[in-house]
Amino acid sequence: MSYDALRHFADSWGLVFMGVVYVTLIGWHFLPRGRERSAEATLAIFEQEEADHG
Repeated sequence: MSYDALRHFADSWGLVFMGVVYVTLIGWHFLPRGRERSAEATLAIFEQEEADHG
C-alpha cells in the first residue's frame, strides 16, 4: 500500500471512525448505567481522602 493510498484512506474512513468513536464515548455517559458510573468517578477522589483522615 502506497503512502497516497494510505493517506486517502485515513482522510476518508479515519475521520468517520474517529467521529463514531467520539459520539459513542460521549453518548455512553447518557445511558442510565453510564450516569451512575460517572457520578461514582466524580466522587472517587474524595473517598480516598476521607479514608485517610477518618
